[in-house]
Amino acid sequence: MASPDQQPPQPGGGGKRKGKAQYVQAKRARRGDTGGPRQLEPGLQGILITCNMNERKCVEEAYSLLNEYGDDMYGPEKFTDKDQQPSGSEGEDDDVEAALKKEVDDIKASTERRLRRFQSVESGANNVVFIRTLGIEPEKLVHHILQDMYKTKKKKTRVILRMLPISGTCKAFLDDMKKYAETFLEPWFKAPNKGTFQIVYKSRNNSHMNREEVIKELAGIVGSLNSENKVDLTSPQYTVVVEIIKAVCCLSVVKDYMLFRKYNLQEVVKPAKDLSQLPPKVGNGKEAKLEPDKLNQNDPTEGKNNQGVVPGNNEVLGETKPRSEAQVVSEGRAAPELASQVTEASKSDEKDLE
Repeated sequence: MASPDQQPPQPGGGGKRKGKAQYVQAKRARRGDTGGPRQLEPGLQGILITCNMNERKCVEEAYSLLNEYGDDMYGPEKFTDKDQQPSGSEGEDDDVEAALKKEVDDIKASTERRLRRFQSVESGANNVVFIRTLGIEPEKLVHHILQDMYKTKKKKTRVILRMLPISGTCKAFLDDMKKYAETFLEPWFKAPNKGTFQIVYKSRNNSHMNREEVIKELAGIVGSLNSENKVDLTSPQYTVVVEIIKAVCCLSVVKDYMLFRKYNLQEVVKPAKDLSQLPPKVGNGKEAKLEPDKLNQNDPTEGKNNQGVVPGNNEVLGETKPRSEAQVVSEGRAAPELASQVTEASKSDEKDLE
């Protein structure tokens, strides 16, 4: 009979240590790994969501909201039978290399079947959630959500603040960003396409990127694609969103950024009369005069939303009116005035993206 003081075998003795593969498999089993990347990295598309301290609740709200509108736009998500096996020969392969290749292909096919339309991944920043998307266009889906909430004024979330579509990600180094943006921005700004734009910039957990330098380079790229692209800080057709988290740069180009309250789900459902209660920045002589103007400026019946132009939001948001001649970008480089205007817009917007 073994004595009660008998100790279990030590790893250095007769006991066997687990291999690395066993530890990895156990870890994946505990976290319910469904395949795909587990953290924000270059090459992803998705939706960046900011929240108010409660990230777990934010993820739950995001899944509910995205699945509701995703099913509406793209139909219900289809799942493949887990028991279905990839097609392939059942016989033994004499060639070892061919057998290994077949096994790798089978693993990839199995992983692809487990990928979901929406999957939360580690963002790398507090109070920020990133939902990786598959098989959808993030900018169209988020615009559809905000458009519906803007019209119905129905609040559907409690902890979600902003919901920004991310159409592409790259390494957060200036050379990588310039190379990536030259191709990424073409669908919106390359001739014959053109439009007014602004650039909003936010950096988290990153100290090596310079805001003014990034904005200047991106504005120069937009100008090089078409010299008729102009800066507009009050009612731009397009807003270039730059979100940097650690070593990853997230990019997107969105419409109706000012109309939808900078893509803030809490603000977009507020009626115009609530927005008109903002304290005026002028003396008492003009206070009574500005209030009805603000109500008119936020009237959604102006009929210009389809053009991506927001009439008269500059007084409500505290923006300055755009300049005329100095806004044109020519010869592939941003004019000093243009870079300055875009930089000022980004500074004011960053305060709202905390």
